[in-house]
Amino acid sequence: NCWLNWPMSSESRLTCQALIQAGIAKIGGDSPKLDAELLLAHVTGLTRTSFIAWPDREISEAQARNFRALVDKRAEGQPVAYLLGEQEFWSLPLKVSPTTLIPRPDTECLVEAALELALPESARVLDLGTGTGAIALALAGERSQWLITATDRVAEAVALARQNSERLGLPINVLQSDWFSQLPPGSRFDLLISNPPYIPARDQHLGEGDVRFEPASALVSGDDGLDDIRTLIQNAPGWLTDNGWLMLEHGYDQGEAVRELFDAAGWRGVDTRRDYGGNERLTLAMKPAANRTEANSC
Repeated sequence: NCWLNWPMSSESRLTCQALIQAGIAKIGGDSPKLDAELLLAHVTGLTRTSFIAWPDREISEAQARNFRALVDKRAEGQPVAYLLGEQEFWSLPLKVSPTTLIPRPDTECLVEAALELALPESARVLDLGTGTGAIALALAGERSQWLITATDRVAEAVALARQNSERLGLPINVLQSDWFSQLPPGSRFDLLISNPPYIPARDQHLGEGDVRFEPASALVSGDDGLDDIRTLIQNAPGWLTDNGWLMLEHGYDQGEAVRELFDAAGWRGVDTRRDYGGNERLTLAMKPAANRTEANSC
């Protein structure tokens, strides 16, 4: 069995412990043990805790081959979430694909901030650039009375968000739209929320880690990373109720620039919140006064 030569000896048994150790040696990087356990759990249907309880449990050769194939891809840098086809967000198991960003824990800060707002009981909420549907579905799970719409310009992302909605039993309305372009005229929302592209085009991080395998269109936004944020700040007022909110995720070093954009457009109550690592991660503000709204809406 050629698998036994990677990197195990020919006498090695195909046990959970042996395969995980082989995977760790092959994967390397920051979290090889976790990665190897997740991949082995995926191909065997076993839990990670069972690997601790029964380390000598033997695995079939077919499962071992599937495990090796995934480990090889992970060693090349492919994200675990794409290899598993799933990523947890707000305790929701979301299907993911290379056509969307992988939901990250720091984006849960947007969900927390949205839930803290004093919105109407049946608030109308729009998640712009929804990807997997993560933000919209997390909100739907917490506020079943809210009327939640989600948009994405990529057809595959729209299909994936709808699939996640159906699988989780969390109803949201998902539309294909480049930001506001395909929304029904006259639509108004109490909250617009978005994790838009915000990485500068020449940022070195685009060539590192999982980001290398994620869609650039969902990551990059002009030379300074703020093009899409400018678009949203400029156009959002025309889609908000009088006391509606716009909430945007942004880069850890973009807080000041985003606040300046909001202030320049006349938004009220501009406030930046920090993520779990203490970095400025999201900024929210209330719709500008009527005279500014008329000038900026389109």
